[in-house]
Amino acid sequence: MRRFAYCKVVLATSLVWVMLDMFILLYFSECNKCDDKKERGLPGRDDGLSRPRDGPGEGGKPVVIPKENQEKMKEMFKINQFNLMASEMIALNRSLPDVRLEGCKNKLYPDNLPRTSVVIVFHNEAWSTLLRTVHSVIDRSPHTLLEEIVLVDDASERDFLKRPLEQYVRKLEVPVRVVRMEQRSGLIRARLKGASISTGQVITFLDAHCECTTGWLEPLLARIKQDKKTVVCPIIDVISDDTFEYMAGSDMTYGGFNWKLNFRWYPVPQREMDRRKGDRTLPVRSGSVEGLWRSSHALTWATCSERQRPTRSPEERGRSSTRTTAAWQRSGWMSSRTSSTSSLLIRNVETNQCLDNMARKENEKVGIFNCHGMGGNQVFSYTANKEIRTDDLCLDVSKLNGPVMMLKCHHLKGNQLWEYDPVKLTLVHVNSNQCLDKASEEDSQVPSVRDCTHSRSQQWLLRNVTLPEVF
Repeated sequence: MRRFAYCKVVLATSLVWVMLDMFILLYFSECNKCDDKKERGLPGRDDGLSRPRDGPGEGGKPVVIPKENQEKMKEMFKINQFNLMASEMIALNRSLPDVRLEGCKNKLYPDNLPRTSVVIVFHNEAWSTLLRTVHSVIDRSPHTLLEEIVLVDDASERDFLKRPLEQYVRKLEVPVRVVRMEQRSGLIRARLKGASISTGQVITFLDAHCECTTGWLEPLLARIKQDKKTVVCPIIDVISDDTFEYMAGSDMTYGGFNWKLNFRWYPVPQREMDRRKGDRTLPVRSGSVEGLWRSSHALTWATCSERQRPTRSPEERGRSSTRTTAAWQRSGWMSSRTSSTSSLLIRNVETNQCLDNMARKENEKVGIFNCHGMGGNQVFSYTANKEIRTDDLCLDVSKLNGPVMMLKCHHLKGNQLWEYDPVKLTLVHVNSNQCLDKASEEDSQVPSVRDCTHSRSQQWLLRNVTLPEVF
């Protein structure tokens, strides 16, 4: 009996110790998790990366916000000027379709491509879009080609972009550095700061709210390896700022500036198609790359490289265009590259009014309005082919005494051929042999063509555009 009682005591004591050990183990395990979440102050990495593969936004599909959340969605939209609610529903490493040309998917690249530093500038960027950019770079780039990712904080004020961000990126499998600007400096100065500390052989600049697709990096680096003086840009696809739907871009378009200095997409010219001998996987040569104002080096678009980003507001594009125009004018860029085409204000001598496209579209009448000297809708160009252009539309007259229409430029002269006499100051429509005249009493905002009378109403001054030095 005494031995049995002794065994019971030993077993009971052992059971108590086992239970105590389990309690201590569970207690400290839970504490570590709590401390980790408390320290980050934001959803942990696993929270943003472990959502189901058929979850919101997967495969680049649009996110639909329920009706009961529409008001909250509109309020959140104001924070970053895109649907922040939709962005936060999407995984940080969401899947995207591979929309590359078949020839691009099978293309082989050299093994010894240069390594790159990826510089990403942000200011008060949303957590989800910034980290989705970073993860897309890491997940869709060969790590042998990634020297580092440099995040340049342009004086953000949001707390989660301070210590929590530094702690998050410290755990990623690619070196990520966070650099802070002492004061708000703007995109270009912040990029220059990132470039100055980069250690890669090549520097790649990305927006803070974009997503790279499969195979985006190799075509860029291969082109630079071929010619180190080349500036190369990927095909820029679109992410809807409302639904975050992925919309593929076209390899048959390339970027350029119109005569109002707006960045536009234009069809790849036939001369480039001929040069590439029908091989659409070869880079497209261009005179401009979005975000790059001036360069003496070769500019190309890599049709096998794709990245996407949300669309920008018209107001933001307008400010950038004004800065670009002023920079080019001060540097002499425009005068050195426009010997055959002038960017003009066309002013009527009698009324002191200027031709104005009135923001009208193709197949609509050109207008005439008080000259305001701010460019914009009153900027026209008189080309070497003797066309009067506004963007990619030309002034066209199809009948005697008819209205002056804006039609697509066909470069065949005909109804779009105008002869300017710098002595008589007349603009003669060659096909009709009539002169451009002021607006009639019946329609005070639409010029027309009439028989030439050498009157002041048919005299026009063509003056180069000079924008004010105010931004």
